[in-house]
Amino acid sequence: MRKRLVLPLAALAAAGAAIAALALRPGANLASEFEARLADLRPAPEGAPLIESDVAHLPDPVQRYIRRAGALGKPPVTMVHVIFDATLYNAPGAPGMSGPAHQIDMLDPPRRLFFMTTWMKGLPVAVLHDYRPEAASMRARAARLADVVSVSGPDLVRTETVTFLNDLCVFAPSALARPEFEWTPIDDTHAGVTFTVGAHTVSATLIFDAEGDLVDFVSEDRGELQPDGSLRVQRWTTPLSAHRDFDGRRLPSHGEAIWHRPEGAFIYGTFNVRDVKFN
Repeated sequence: MRKRLVLPLAALAAAGAAIAALALRPGANLASEFEARLADLRPAPEGAPLIESDVAHLPDPVQRYIRRAGALGKPPVTMVHVIFDATLYNAPGAPGMSGPAHQIDMLDPPRRLFFMTTWMKGLPVAVLHDYRPEAASMRARAARLADVVSVSGPDLVRTETVTFLNDLCVFAPSALARPEFEWTPIDDTHAGVTFTVGAHTVSATLIFDAEGDLVDFVSEDRGELQPDGSLRVQRWTTPLSAHRDFDGRRLPSHGEAIWHRPEGAFIYGTFNVRDVKFN
């Protein structure tokens, strides 16, 4: 993995006025990069509407979920753009960093962009994830000046493949009938899924409530970024709630992201969906 933890945020904060002055100078910023990459996306055209025979091979709770989500009778999602109000936490008990976030997932070819802006120690911070099956990068830039986190490499690609799988399960249920997904029936409210894209195969367990809504996603294949830039693989879950209608599709409007560390669970992110656009 190529990793670069350039400047600790505490050091940037200590620079104070000098950093703020430098931030005023023109130059490349992650917002511009995000907008340019978003403009370059070319999703595949919509296909025929999803019908019952397309989902008949899936475990029963997955079939119920797809029906309840309103995916039948509509063209499968080829791209989904979710806008969140997000809060991220560096450590248990630490103050949260809140701000707007954009998440774009495209199916053909597979692509994921995530962009968030927030503040840390008085400095504006932007975070940009860019995932493709062959490469992935994650950067955080403070004051439009310096990348305080810059990570890439095959370990990150595998980790972001889990994230991509989660996105599709939550926001594009029509995708679950595709051949990249292999299913293992468990019971009326659980199903196992294995997802292969590019060189990586990752797995998860989906948990549904009695009504058929997806309420949690559990994977043992995602890695948490460590201070030295490495990724420690451990259990990752995303409890989901407050399901409601978005443009004729039923989706959760609230979610959490949790690392299940040896010392205990750590909720490092909360997300409230503001808007969703399909295709």
